[in-house]
Amino acid sequence: MPGMDDLLALAGPETPGASWWPLIATYVLTFFVCGIPFGKIFAKLLGKIDLQKVGSGNIGTTNALRAGGPKVAIPTLICDVFKGVLGVGAVRLVVAGMARIEPSEVLALDGGAGIGDTFLAIGGLVCLCGHIFSPYLHFKGGKGIATGVGVLFGLSWPFALLHLGIFIAVVALTRFVSLGSIVTVLALPITVPLYFAGDSPSFKVILSLLGLLVVWAHRSNVSKLLNGTESKLSFSKRVDEMDG
Repeated sequence: MPGMDDLLALAGPETPGASWWPLIATYVLTFFVCGIPFGKIFAKLLGKIDLQKVGSGNIGTTNALRAGGPKVAIPTLICDVFKGVLGVGAVRLVVAGMARIEPSEVLALDGGAGIGDTFLAIGGLVCLCGHIFSPYLHFKGGKGIATGVGVLFGLSWPFALLHLGIFIAVVALTRFVSLGSIVTVLALPITVPLYFAGDSPSFKVILSLLGLLVVWAHRSNVSKLLNGTESKLSFSKRVDEMDG
């Protein structure tokens, strides 16, 4: 089936590298946009809190909820999810323009050709890297689950809802947000090949790497889960100092 080779052919000798600049520029811009630490910004503006100095020290939604409550956590969640949607959407449009196809045809869903799907997956990885390794916070950032969900929504909203359902179910049963996040992304190597069956192997491998990156970002949570010291989800309990 058509795949990445068709897109690679667009950058032939007659167009020496010029056609790649929009995609490269989009990746760079995506990294910097996804690196915007909305949690830290909203915590400072709405709660007069430095998220990096309370709770887990993380700038994501969970620590925003623990430190500042819903008024900080809700806008943080919305903006972090939107970063992933925006980043993947931008890459999809650029890849479609390069391949001279409709954006829906970048993936092999709905009868699409799957041309450039690998570059779309790379875009998702760039989104996640921007959030986890924020260039505005000395390459420290969040743990990627909200932006990762945004990436999945940018790829396919039914697929995103599937993983969101897994996350909600695990958190509802255990009250551990970190465990829900880890279980959700560990399911990717199973769900991706089934749902995106017509897409390239490289697309599937890169999406699975997204899951491994999120697990790596949760490595401290894994230790706390194993030691029985992980904090459970609470909408009322607040923290005003770093976790021990």
